[in-house]
Amino acid sequence: MTAGEPAGIGPDLCLAVAGTERIWPLACLADREVLGARARQLGIDVRLRDYQPGEAPATAAGELTVLHVPVALPVVAGRLEAGNARHVLALIDRAVDGCRAGEFAAMVTAPVQKSIINDAGIAFSGHTEYIAARTATPLPVMMLAAGTLRVALATTHLPLRAVSAALSAALIETVLRVLHAALRRDFGCQRPRIAVCGLNPHAGESGHLGDEEQRVIGPGLAAARAAGIDATGPFPADTLFVPQQRAGYDAILAMYHDQGLPVLKAAGFGEAVNITLGLPIVRTSVDHGTALDLAGSGRAASGSLRAALATAAAMVEHHA
Repeated sequence: MTAGEPAGIGPDLCLAVAGTERIWPLACLADREVLGARARQLGIDVRLRDYQPGEAPATAAGELTVLHVPVALPVVAGRLEAGNARHVLALIDRAVDGCRAGEFAAMVTAPVQKSIINDAGIAFSGHTEYIAARTATPLPVMMLAAGTLRVALATTHLPLRAVSAALSAALIETVLRVLHAALRRDFGCQRPRIAVCGLNPHAGESGHLGDEEQRVIGPGLAAARAAGIDATGPFPADTLFVPQQRAGYDAILAMYHDQGLPVLKAAGFGEAVNITLGLPIVRTSVDHGTALDLAGSGRAASGSLRAALATAAAMVEHHA
């Protein structure tokens, strides 16, 4: 578990998790002094144990095993510091490397602040893209899950004007292949059924409101179906997300970030999980940001991080 942006609610959430007994051993990658200071600020009594490779991390309530990764500059809750950007990336790097080496079974990430990493002069578009680059993954697929609702994205952090140009039949087919394989391997869906959104209102209205459905999405779907993938669409997004319409599907593929995620977050914000598919490792994350205004206040809800931990554990069990 990486603590994320040290000035945000990541340390608060890690300490909240430490307050309950856990089934699985958990190592928290963070600056030990930052966790200790935040625990004192929040009035949390926690024993921080040093991580030792080969020793099982703590599972008892009130204990947390910490793999210490030092910050560069002092941390004040709620106050961003560009000088600590490389610390945030070092947390991710250490977790990825540990997963690839078999030291860790999965990684679960608390939120980072993309803006301050870029302000530090480091090009960074998000956890998903960064981890994909470090693992040499050609096409990571972002999927968020809230209960039985799973929404994957064909494109992720792009300006809306760039989405159409980023879509291609090959991309749609490849994303569907990654999604199909992950639903089988990571979630136990033996015969995954996937619904695909159109890009335009009314799925293009037979070409009258845009032709991406006919020119790009349809051919990508056809290629995926020819490969044995049960994918259907493209459907108008405004009706596909109606509960009775989506009930027969294991996942929905949206064309862009804010097409699918507002629906999912409205249904399960604070309990939803961000999952990166297509990686050689298991990676889950929270469904929210750093909430700088809540850092150190004791008001940060830990439901999404707990759900991310449980989801990662379940995915690991499916692999076993």
